[in-house]
Formats: sequence, C-alpha cells, structure tokens
Amino acid sequence: MAIKNKIQLITYPDSFGANLPELHYILRKYFFKAIGGVHLLPFYPSSSDRGFAPLTYDEVDPAFGTWEDVEKIGQDFDLIIDFMVNHISRQSVFFQDYIAKGPDSEYADMFLSFDKLAPNGWIKDEDLEKVYTRKPRPPYQILERPNGTLEKIWCTFDHEQIDLDYNSPKTREIMRKFLIRLARNRPKMIRLDAIAYTTVELGTNCFFLEPKIWELLEWFNDYAAAFDTQILPEVHEHYSYQFKLAAKGYWCYDFSLPMLVLHALYAGKTRTLKSWLKKCPRKQITTLDTHDGIGVVDIDGLLNQDEIDQTIEKLYEKGSNVKKTYSGPDYQNLDVYQVNCTYYSALGCNDDAYIAARTIQFFSPGIPQVYYVGLLAGENDIELLEKTKLGRNINRHNYTIEEIREDIKKPVVQRLLKLMEFRNSYPAFNGEFKLFKSKDTELNLEWTFKKYIATAHINVKSYETKITYTDPVASRVVDFEV
Repeated sequence: MAIKNKIQLITYPDSFGANLPELHYILRKYFFKAIGGVHLLPFYPSSSDRGFAPLTYDEVDPAFGTWEDVEKIGQDFDLIIDFMVNHISRQSVFFQDYIAKGPDSEYADMFLSFDKLAPNGWIKDEDLEKVYTRKPRPPYQILERPNGTLEKIWCTFDHEQIDLDYNSPKTREIMRKFLIRLARNRPKMIRLDAIAYTTVELGTNCFFLEPKIWELLEWFNDYAAAFDTQILPEVHEHYSYQFKLAAKGYWCYDFSLPMLVLHALYAGKTRTLKSWLKKCPRKQITTLDTHDGIGVVDIDGLLNQDEIDQTIEKLYEKGSNVKKTYSGPDYQNLDVYQVNCTYYSALGCNDDAYIAARTIQFFSPGIPQVYYVGLLAGENDIELLEKTKLGRNINRHNYTIEEIREDIKKPVVQRLLKLMEFRNSYPAFNGEFKLFKSKDTELNLEWTFKKYIATAHINVKSYETKITYTDPVASRVVDFEV
C-alpha cells in the first residue's frame, strides 16, 4: 500500500514521551488527526550519535520498548524507519571480531582497511584530500589490535561509526538480512541514511559516485519492494542530487526549502523561493526542521553567497539565544554545513511568521514532515545544550507527557494543529499544484483536485496568511481561519 499524502512526524523513540508506548499514547491522544505518518529515528541498540551508530538491527533497545511497540505505531500511522547503510557500530559483534582476529575474522571483508584499498596500505595524501567528509580530518581512524599492531580503517563520520564495504559479499549478506528484518515489520518507507558515502573509490570524492550509487540503490529497493516498502535515500548536499534521484523515480528530500523559506521571511522577498517551487521535484519529502541543524549546503546556487551569508547572519540575530559557537567545534560540531537552532526560534518566536512558514511548507509539492520540537513550536534548549556541550541538542529537547499537555495549549500550536488537520483531510492536496504570479513580497499557491480547490496567500513582509477552500456541496469559497 502506498504511503499516504499526510503530514509525518519526525521523532526519537524517547523524545516525545519516555519510550515507544508513551509515544504511541501521545500520538493517539493528541495528534491523531494532525499526523498521518511517523518517521521513527533509530530505536536499535547503539554506541553513539543517539542511535546512528547501530550495533544490530535485530533488536529494539529495551530502554525504548519492543518490536511489538514499533508495530503498534505502524498499525495506526505510516511508519518510516532508519537504516544506517554506510556504517555499523565499532562495538558491533562484526567489528569487535575483526579487532580481535584481524584478517582471520569471518567479518574482515566487511570493512575498508587501507590494506584492502591500496598496495601496502599506503594511500596518497592527495587522494585522501579529495574525499568529501564535511569534517576537518581525514576519513579514517587508526585501529590498535590486542597484539599492538596498527591499522588504518575507513571511517567517514564518528569513530564509533565504521564504514562498510559494499563490494564485499559478506557486507551484502549481513545488510540484506538486516534489511529483510526491517522490511518484515511492514514500514511504509525505509530511510537510507548517508547512502551517498557508500561509494568509495580512491582518486574521487567518494560521494554519490555514478553508476555505483544506482546499482546499490536498486539492490536495496529490490529487497524492500518485496514487502511493499519504499526506500528514501538521504542525501544532504547540493540540490542537484535530489533531481538525479527524482529522475530515476526515487523519493528524495527537499532540504533546500528550510533556508529558502527563512530567506523569504527575513528579506521580505519571494523571487528565489518562487523559482524553486516551480522546478523542485514533486515526489519528495519536505522539511523545515529535522534532528540535525538547519542545512546550508543545499542552497548553493539557489541563493548567491551574499544572500546565504545574510540569511545566516539574520538567523543568528533572530534565533533566540543562538550563537555561532553552538554550530562549531566547541560544541562538538566539526562541520560547517548547518546552523543549530529550532525553526520557531529562527523566526524570533513570532507566531505569525511560524504559521506563514508552515503554510508554505504544507502547500509546497511533496509530503511534509514536521520535527517533534517544531510540532510544539519549541524554543532553543540552551540548558540541554550547555549540559551536554553538543550543538545539535539545542533542538533535541526531551518532552514528558506533562510538558506536551501544557505546550499543546499554546495558541501557535493550536493554530498549527488546525492547519495540519486541514492539510491531511482536504482532498485538493492530492491533485495539481499551481504557483500564481504575485508581488515579490507575496506568494500565491494553489492545489486543485476535481471540485476541490485550496489556495494560500502569504505576505512574507507582514507574515499575513490567508487560506481559502471550496465547499463543493455548498458551491462556495470558504475562508480558513489560520
């Protein structure tokens, strides 16, 4: 069964309530009409990066619940789950066996030892410098074995996240079993995290290498499709990669939208945003906020460098208590491709601006996702940030049931939920998207399906939002109060 064209929630298994049973309760109790799907961030046993360094996919971390709890969420909502295809945990049985036994390990071929990649394990500095990592360090770590010998191992991200070699039959065997295990839970979609980094070839940037990437995506898709599950490749880079995915018929992300919307609302100009909405892929997932920061790399070429710089500066100016240092090395962020801030804080906690932004997202082509912090119009969590010294935690507040009950009462949240319910229930959004000519300070968006028409008029200077829709029964146009 195809995934529903309804708004999806992005959440950790323990951030919206303490565990999966509490999450399920909260969604049914308070958000059943506003949410059609749930992108459940990693719930597997993990050694770091809040789930993104998985030890295995055969288990649910007992702190979160059980497979039954996951399946119950999937019975009520479209379920989207993560598969970290680029790497496995350093603490996994596979890599630990390799540490202990070296080349004699049955799992040795799963990993990218420098001895495998190059004669005598020597890779030229100029080849390493070409590798795209987003990190100011080479893409490897030095492994010390119990006998004292040293070995360099390919490692793109955190040292707990060991890259996998998809040229290896053993890797394919293990990951195939994991993929089938996940697909048997009948998620509507499996998100392939960091898929673009799996194509390692010396002398290149090792990122989204064609045709290798297409062979691998087809391989994953074949196994998922047998269970009526679709795949969602996660590629967080230049927007052109999303067009490549769309041209092959795959789902993709609109990671450009968050910054383009901020630019429009900051500058009071819609020219660039309009241009993007005209050409962006249609089979896509839209976001304004995720578990990571607000992406910057995705808009290169859509905004010029001055516009990008001005938008980032405005973000720091508007963002409640947000500082540049929160996106830097002092807070364990060695990359420069994102700004750490909640989306509500990025808009100066202005309710009208926030509703305008969400209206743009919900009327844009694609299926919208709303991050759990954004669902409650959450502000920057400076306390958690300073406690952990992890920049991304500014946007990762863990809500208790009691907090959720209170935050739902906020006027901006009530407005947002009403808007989400409209987006989920009104038939026009299953039809044709149109973008009408308007002043540079305005957006006029429309969806049409048979006799159903929904229009949104947004003034990006005043943040005024007006939505109308047709009532075919009464043969009249109705104002939707937002």
